[in-house]
Amino acid sequence: MRWTDQQIEEFIGVLLRVGVTISAAVVLLGGILYLHRHGSEPVHLHIFRSEPKDLRDIVGILRDAEADRAVGIMQLGVLLLIATPIARVAFSIFAFLAVRDRFYAGVTAFVLLVLLYSITFGR
Repeated sequence: MRWTDQQIEEFIGVLLRVGVTISAAVVLLGGILYLHRHGSEPVHLHIFRSEPKDLRDIVGILRDAEADRAVGIMQLGVLLLIATPIARVAFSIFAFLAVRDRFYAGVTAFVLLVLLYSITFGR
């Protein structure tokens, strides 16, 4: 099947809208669960508490979300939001190959590698 430029642009638009909508829904779900479970607790704003160690990497976030922890679910929503433009770049490689544009497919593959490297090793 040959993709037209318009079909590619429409698919990318749908991909971005769906990704943002799903991530927003996941964050909202986590926020509702958090408020339901912890909404009546007093807030101590004079004490700074950083994120727990388990919420600083993907495996920990997935584990917390699977364990139905509200903060882990909210972090999962943020991860999905970050993954949305990465999925767009990955699809763009496929789209450039579909229209037989190897140069831009190569450039886009390089961009994807830079994104993945910065997410994996950037601190």
